[in-house]
Amino acid sequence: MVDVHTFKTLALALPDTEELPHFDRASFRWKKKIFATLRESDSLGMVQLSLTDQDVFCAFDSGQAFYPVPNAWGKGGSTFVNLSLVREDMLADALNCAYQNLISKHTAKGKKK
Repeated sequence: MVDVHTFKTLALALPDTEELPHFDRASFRWKKKIFATLRESDSLGMVQLSLTDQDVFCAFDSGQAFYPVPNAWGKGGSTFVNLSLVREDMLADALNCAYQNLISKHTAKGKKK
């Protein structure tokens, strides 16, 4: 339901983000840290969510549009997004959650110093 252009537009609409290559995919970053990737060849996105957010998004549609990346990456919150099945509003929410999660982690590290 979402195309590659829409994924990029939504990710880059978040403040201070940039798109850079990351192996065979595009990555979307804030302060050089990745919060999402996009593999254009098969319209598959990835968002780096908290485990709670991952559970919520994956439960919403029984793991059809959102599902954990296999193995350790998925256990850390990496979540695939099937662009052919996801609604635009859900993708926007997931990207925002990944972005906010990254900012929260960065801010928490800065307070520990």
